[in-house]
Amino acid sequence: MPQSPDTNRRWVLAERPKGEPNENTLRLETAPVPEPKQGEVLLATEFLSLDPYMRGRMSDAPSYAAPVEIGQPMVGGTVARVAKSNNPNFAEGDRVVSFSGWQDYAVSDGTGLNKLPAEMANPSWALGVLGMPGFTAWAGLREIGKPKPGETLVVGGATGPVGSTVGQIAKLQGLRAVGIAGGPEKCRHAVETLGFDACVDYKAESFAQDLARETPDGIDVYWENVGGAVFDAVLPRLNTAARIPLCGLISQYNATALPEGPDRMNWLMGQMLRKRITMRGFIIFDDFGHLYPEFAKEMGQWVADGKIAYREEMIEGLEQAPQAFVGLLRGEAFGKRVIRVA
Repeated sequence: MPQSPDTNRRWVLAERPKGEPNENTLRLETAPVPEPKQGEVLLATEFLSLDPYMRGRMSDAPSYAAPVEIGQPMVGGTVARVAKSNNPNFAEGDRVVSFSGWQDYAVSDGTGLNKLPAEMANPSWALGVLGMPGFTAWAGLREIGKPKPGETLVVGGATGPVGSTVGQIAKLQGLRAVGIAGGPEKCRHAVETLGFDACVDYKAESFAQDLARETPDGIDVYWENVGGAVFDAVLPRLNTAARIPLCGLISQYNATALPEGPDRMNWLMGQMLRKRITMRGFIIFDDFGHLYPEFAKEMGQWVADGKIAYREEMIEGLEQAPQAFVGLLRGEAFGKRVIRVA
């Protein structure tokens, strides 16, 4: 069903999932299109970003952000057009980056809205390489990874919107970049299109041996997007004074219990102590939001100059969002996954 001028479709959280979200997790509702009050704007969603962090918002476990309440629309970054404006700072037709979630329409008082240039060729890229994922890669690598020319960087989730950007920035800064991805096609993309020096398939039985072969001098910076067995293979390869920007743990997001097997905590702590490893988690706008203008200028120039390649996976229709999100958590996405709503 296409976007309608008088009906607001919205995916609301119906129940908190245990493990992987299923057909009962979200419910598609329709409601009248809201009317903006004085000082407000009505936003019509054009593109919806799908990101792994959304799985955490479905849970009410303690976290860095409030959970989505039962019966409320699922949160998410969007590119939207101003359909009506009662706010002097925005005109009808303005295109903005917003956080209006999994729905056709939302009302905003203008807080947190960022206007996009009217002539922007690919507005959905503001949800990817020119938006939060790109900023995450740029700031996390610079501020935590502290890359130095000649070092070896390894990236988990190397063909995703964050990992692919991390690897390309590392190459621009003179590092050897080794990707970790799922399957030969993604690994070919990492090397042939993104410019990684090598890519290792984590689904291969020889994964740990392959990673050791491609990191003969060890690993100086490991960008963590995955966790689980991938990190188990990386840890012994880390060099003294290695740095780990801890961005995500997508392999664990649907877990309902601790992993089976021996407790590896002492092994991890011992490695970190002996090798003086730095691992730091971060929340991009909370920790590094003040750097966004610098990022926007530098990344915008890199993209314009063709120094950063970007792959977007566009999925048609708001009704496809839940299935596309589950596929994202399963590792099926190839590039930045975006829903075209309008």
